[in-house]
Amino acid sequence: MSTCSHEHHDALHGVHDHHNVEQRLAEAESMCAAAGARLTPLRKEVLELILNASGPVGAYDLLAKIKSESDRPAAPPTVYRTLDFLLEKGLIHRLTSINAYIPCCHPREGHQAAFLICSDCKTVKEASSQGLLQQLDQLSASDAFTAHHSIIEISGLCQQCRLKH
Repeated sequence: MSTCSHEHHDALHGVHDHHNVEQRLAEAESMCAAAGARLTPLRKEVLELILNASGPVGAYDLLAKIKSESDRPAAPPTVYRTLDFLLEKGLIHRLTSINAYIPCCHPREGHQAAFLICSDCKTVKEASSQGLLQQLDQLSASDAFTAHHSIIEISGLCQQCRLKH
């Protein structure tokens, strides 16, 4: 079951095109509970900030938002542990090329995705990378290499930004 109200498992789609944040937070809570974990108030707050962001958000941006909105600011290590938890549960993705976080559109599926990142407007689109990952697995296997994680990030210009240039 998808956490989105519409189907697009393999279609290219913007990662910030989903609007029902409350529903996604409730689903994240029940998903964590089913896994025997807790979506603590800070974990929920960080996830909500990432869901509400208009684009990829960095750890220090999150820290600044938490500090400005709460009486007890969280320390950087606490925020990083929180981000690690959300990554481990598949609720968010980390884009290593721009060192920022985005919401995961299909947290239940444990899917791998490919991301198109516009270097101009920072818009991120996500698509299933199943075929690509099978090829990467074959490449790994050919050298008896065991891959633990792979993320595919492609940077360039989106259609809107390309038309502006």
